[in-house]
Amino acid sequence: MKILSVYDEEFAEYGKIMEGYDVQPIIDALNEHTPLPENGVDYVPEEPAIQNLAAAKELAPSLYGGLPVEFGWCNGHSTKLNCLEYHRDSEFNLGTEDFVLILAKEGQVKEGKLDTSLCKAFCVPAGVLVEVYADSLHYAPCMAHPGKGFRVLIALPKGTNVGKCETAGKAFEDKLLWAANKWLIAHPDSAEAAQGAWVGLIGENPDIAGDIS
Repeated sequence: MKILSVYDEEFAEYGKIMEGYDVQPIIDALNEHTPLPENGVDYVPEEPAIQNLAAAKELAPSLYGGLPVEFGWCNGHSTKLNCLEYHRDSEFNLGTEDFVLILAKEGQVKEGKLDTSLCKAFCVPAGVLVEVYADSLHYAPCMAHPGKGFRVLIALPKGTNVGKCETAGKAFEDKLLWAANKWLIAHPDSAEAAQGAWVGLIGENPDIAGDIS
């Protein structure tokens, strides 16, 4: 898979770079207060060590126009896509190291199915805060360099990814709802599929292990 940069023009369809704020205290907190799993990926929706930072409190109103924000993290070692998810809002990411996002567009999903050949990969340099648009399907970050792993800030509206959300089940999309404000489409090879997630990714499970250096 060709790995583009978030500075390439093609990324404009999927998100944008957010500048102007001092994010170094957030990077420092990620390094000092969040673990880096040796295998797999861990996710925490809200991290007090980041949530209580003056830098995070200054940034928060600009992310969702004053709505409450949860600052969490996704850390680990991974090179596979496994799933795609979307929210009803943008997600903001910031890494202590370079990391890769594998993305697609919500409009490419047809009856809950998406061909993984439509996915594109973008490298986000360390220290760059990016907005991933609401209609950009994404999932856990991937490593940009072999063995190095990643620590990535995940900023979302408060309550996202927390607990299950029960619906009347009358809309097709209700089948994809995996957690609060989290609609998920899994690859059949993923652990999420084995746990009962909606299986809708068709084709190979993208793996960038051979594309990073």
